[in-house]
Amino acid sequence: MADKPILWEPFELGRIQLKHRLALAPMTRSRANADGTPGAQAALYYRQRASLGLLITEGTQPSADGQGYLTTPGIYTQAHIDGWRAVTDAVHAEGAALFIQLMHAGRISHPDNTEHHRQPVAPSPIAPGTKIVTPSGLQDVPTPRALSTDEIAATVADFRHAAASAIAAGADGVEIHAANGYLPNQFLSPNANQRTDSYGGSVENRARFVIEVADAIVAEIGADRTGIRISPGTKAGGLDEGSREDIHAQYEYLVAELARRNLAYLHINHAGDDELLASLRRLWPSALLLVRPGRPREQLGDDIEAGLADVLPLGRWALANPDVVERLRSGAEFNEPDQPSFYSGGDHGYIDYPTLAEVAASRR
Repeated sequence: MADKPILWEPFELGRIQLKHRLALAPMTRSRANADGTPGAQAALYYRQRASLGLLITEGTQPSADGQGYLTTPGIYTQAHIDGWRAVTDAVHAEGAALFIQLMHAGRISHPDNTEHHRQPVAPSPIAPGTKIVTPSGLQDVPTPRALSTDEIAATVADFRHAAASAIAAGADGVEIHAANGYLPNQFLSPNANQRTDSYGGSVENRARFVIEVADAIVAEIGADRTGIRISPGTKAGGLDEGSREDIHAQYEYLVAELARRNLAYLHINHAGDDELLASLRRLWPSALLLVRPGRPREQLGDDIEAGLADVLPLGRWALANPDVVERLRSGAEFNEPDQPSFYSGGDHGYIDYPTLAEVAASRR
């Protein structure tokens, strides 16, 4: 990608100075210990990808009730803080920055997947109509329990505590995961949120939980260490956010409100509505991170050149190529991702993808 010089320009994001415009996208890897402490090889996994400059971690639950999948990490106990400290130290040793993504799965969970075995929680008692992997195999996601208003306040406090814990672990900031069908996204979606109180009904009310979480985290760690991820129009987790007009109204309101908080960045998982993307870009005053699924390699950088994005997080390319920056700069071929090992546990498909240097050494 030497013909896209804009990719290699430095960029200031919050309090971080990035060497270029690429980042690591958050990707669940399901390799934490049973108590939610990052696994033994997590520090190496992230260190291998430190040339990306900004690393956004896998989804990390802010509380016990926030866990959805098996062996995902947490950031709410001292053991979690100590485990993440090894990761942040490894990343900082390579001159990179790390944001921990705070992900409360909400209704996308199963009692068999958590240590407490409680019913999942959500805005409303509506099952998503999807399945989830459990220790005994694929099962239906059960009907969740609706959070009371007091429990919503407690959940906001959980996010705040998790943000403080992330900073205590040495992270440079946190990303609020308000995308892909998880709890904050469930509050935004009318088919998952049918509340009749101040958290449901109108565009403003459905956005209230997300804004309260953002405000709590900003009050705890600062706006310049707080990012947020959204996915307008997603169908993930059984969501249906309504008509195109509904989606525009919801996200234009939400982004305009969040823009007043001067967060470090907005991270958009783009579903294809370019008109909405352009509108959100106009509303957002600081850094915009953009994931455009299916984007071919030769088009990487086009959205920055068009003024629609500032930083481009890489997912599968980075998962399978720890030296993805070098491969992009030189035009080298990519390793192919090994999909069966994405969530399988163990080192294979996690820390054993070869770099160009390792491939060359093996041929000598």
